[in-house]
Amino acid sequence: MTTLILHEYAASGNCWKIRATAALAGRAIERREYDIVKGKTRTPQFLATVNPNGRIPVLQVGDRFLPESNAACVYLADGTALVPAEAFDRADMLRWMFWEQYNHEPNVATLRFWTGWVGLDNLSAAQAAQLDGKRAAGDAALALMDEHLVARDWFVGDGVTLADIALYPYTARAGEGGFDLDRYPAVQAWLRRVASLPGVPNF
Repeated sequence: MTTLILHEYAASGNCWKIRATAALAGRAIERREYDIVKGKTRTPQFLATVNPNGRIPVLQVGDRFLPESNAACVYLADGTALVPAEAFDRADMLRWMFWEQYNHEPNVATLRFWTGWVGLDNLSAAQAAQLDGKRAAGDAALALMDEHLVARDWFVGDGVTLADIALYPYTARAGEGGFDLDRYPAVQAWLRRVASLPGVPNF
């Protein structure tokens, strides 16, 4: 059996996705923690041996390394019900995963990090100038999710898929970035469904 090692920062939603996927797929993973605040993913050793891009998470599969959280989730979930068998549903799952990284995470997750780790009073002028735009874009993303979930339990098909796993962590912690989840009741109900899945780790 190939050893799976997750190089991670546990407070990261992108890292949670991989832990959750592994749990739901019944895959055992080892975990190695790096403090991103202290620059532990920018050391010469990390850049040379784990990820030359200097970011986590990275899923190590034997002696190979797979950066990017959603790619790692696809690897772990291959052959399970987390990846729909039907072609359109499988593509739709990927659509939501791409959307999460392009529309959701850069706004909702960034404001969480700026608020909780950097401090809004410590932002650069360039970052501060982006606050209103990121908040509006984050609310637009949450509103789109809420509209999609009004008449359905999961993002794709009739059961949980990687689309739900990808969207869960930063949505669940959106309040830490100043977003009001009370405005999105369908999202809140969906968050409870995901959190209640057997074996899903807390975040």
